[in-house]
Amino acid sequence: MTGSAREFVVEADGGSRGNPGPAGYGAVVLDAATGETLVEAAEYLGVVTNNVAEYRGLLAGLRAAGELDPDATVHVRMDSKLVVEQMSGRWKIKHPDMKPLAAEAARVFPPGRVTYEWIPRADNKHADRLANEAMDAGARGEQWSPSTSTAELDARAADRAAPAGRTAGSRRSEDRATAAPAGAGEAADVAAAGGNAPPTGEHLPRTTTRTGAGSAVSGGAAAGGASRGGRGEGDGGEAAVSGGGAIAGERVSRAARTGAGSAVSGGAEAPAAADVRAAKTVASPGWGPPDMGAPATFVLLRHGETPLTPQKRFSGSGGSDPSLSPVGREQAERVAESLARRGTIEAIVASPLARTRETAGIVAARLGLAVTVEEGLRETDFGAWEGLTFGEVRDRHPADLDAWLASPDAEPTGGGESFAATATRIAATRDKLVAAYAGRTVLLVSHVTPIKTFLRLALGAPPESLFRMELSAASLSAVAYYADGGASVRLFNETSHLR
Repeated sequence: MTGSAREFVVEADGGSRGNPGPAGYGAVVLDAATGETLVEAAEYLGVVTNNVAEYRGLLAGLRAAGELDPDATVHVRMDSKLVVEQMSGRWKIKHPDMKPLAAEAARVFPPGRVTYEWIPRADNKHADRLANEAMDAGARGEQWSPSTSTAELDARAADRAAPAGRTAGSRRSEDRATAAPAGAGEAADVAAAGGNAPPTGEHLPRTTTRTGAGSAVSGGAAAGGASRGGRGEGDGGEAAVSGGGAIAGERVSRAARTGAGSAVSGGAEAPAAADVRAAKTVASPGWGPPDMGAPATFVLLRHGETPLTPQKRFSGSGGSDPSLSPVGREQAERVAESLARRGTIEAIVASPLARTRETAGIVAARLGLAVTVEEGLRETDFGAWEGLTFGEVRDRHPADLDAWLASPDAEPTGGGESFAATATRIAATRDKLVAAYAGRTVLLVSHVTPIKTFLRLALGAPPESLFRMELSAASLSAVAYYADGGASVRLFNETSHLR
């Protein structure tokens, strides 16, 4: 630490469906040197105007930056010409609803420590998507949650799909856009706000109606402490290594974006691009490189229910190899529809067991993709415990069960596979697949123990963490693997597509 004041970039946006109408804002605080996302903020505001929502986004971003370092200097980037010109002192603020918001924003940092820049909406994707998420959440009667957000992922995915020159790097402070004048759409906003109209003949891409999703401020890294629970779940060893509650609502799923707000300057944006990578971008430390390229992202899908799942029986790779139940097939259809809406999966790899191949086949048919079978993704072999409940194993093999619970090197009765052996297998499979699918998003259809092991290894968590994670049938999790060897868990036990 040098003791010198930090430099932040704040990107903010707001939108209203109807102007006035149901509205929300989004704001992002970035490290000016690295481009790393430090804080995201979003909130559903109820019925307000577009401009009020934009000012609320600005205020939230400045406050978040002030909480990180009250002595920092801040460069604000927004696609609202009105807010930028008014806060820069070049246009008067006449609207009574905006005067107090502008005054409050001006007080967050001392004069001279905040600068403002207009940027095209296509360069403000992250904040725009946060505002959209806030409005979507409000429409559902919910508040926006940072743990469910895929806004940063959306922005990165859209940047990758954008024409040359419009990349994620263009969002960083060193690539600041030249301030552009407002056009008819912005002039209408200005007039409605009671401000000075911009000169004629000037253009700024702008849409008032937005789609999106709801409230709160979060730190940059994705959330997720494992919650406690018992030792047994259902569907075999799959059940036995399952824990209690799910990690705080990390979500892959997001309703498909529709409406004018989903358009991006320079070309149409893919529907529900938020789910493209099922992860929120690199959680690299501030001193790391600003961009390590697109990661290999594994979207980890546990198969749908089998007849053994609700009975909470061990069901590994050494047992009866059950197929999906009618409930399990319905779950697979639902996850297939959810993944199809996102349009982000580029390949599908499945365990060789029947339940995973059947689940993968249902998803593949919906996505129009082929399924590659990978032996390394199979479930742990639970030996003589296959088909038994946890209680039955406790009654019949108490000493072996105690040893298994105490040590990852212990094998189930009858020569099954230890968790240590499973971890070795999964690590080798991970390395193989990361090399094969670098920079791509791949759906891995597997089982409880392998998926938990992917997550455990990515987190550097101890083996006993396997007993402290809940993994539901047909749930989605995600891990991103980067070129420097780092991994970032982006999602865990997401099941909203089943509700």
